[in-house]
Amino acid sequence: MTVENIIWHGHDTFEIRGKNVNIFTDPFQLTAKSKADIILVTHSHHDHCSPDDIAKLLKNDTEIAASQDCKSKINGSVTAMKPGDSVEIKGINIEAVHAYNIGKDFHPKENNWLGFIFDLDGTKYYLAGDTDFIPEMKNLDDIDIAFIPVSGTYVMTAEEAVEAALAINPKLAIPMHYGAIVGSESDASLFKDKLEGKIPVKILDKI
Repeated sequence: MTVENIIWHGHDTFEIRGKNVNIFTDPFQLTAKSKADIILVTHSHHDHCSPDDIAKLLKNDTEIAASQDCKSKINGSVTAMKPGDSVEIKGINIEAVHAYNIGKDFHPKENNWLGFIFDLDGTKYYLAGDTDFIPEMKNLDDIDIAFIPVSGTYVMTAEEAVEAALAINPKLAIPMHYGAIVGSESDASLFKDKLEGKIPVKILDKI
């Protein structure tokens, strides 16, 4: 799988450049001057739902898909979603899926916080959100590129992320959620090393 169209801005912020649509995920601590056609916001924690960073990306026609508790915090055109919802925005089908913790309380399942699945130019992406390895991951089909948290503490450890990646079985896995709030590149490297020969992993350089 090619990743030339994917730019990592750090933490869980990815810019995925399509032929006609530019998608951002969980904008946080942005320094680049790109604009977004679609913004995906997984949940209301400040490092994912950052109104100031979202505002930097807005154009007149930018559309935002976000968890329900983010809607009141964000300016712009926001579609509030819960797990199981799907919406078509600018010709892109976006599905909201579960993201939650097991055995810790930072991201309770009852909050209905999100991961996202979307298809852009024939590539199916899965943004896991802030989550542990949850049973719902075993039901994901035909994922091309999966963005998976690896830093532990609030999300999966690198070792748990390996188990999640094996269950999801994407064509390519990209580690995230390290280098800002918690975690370091060593978590991403461990994730990659343990998946060697099983699932391709690409560690992106932060822009």
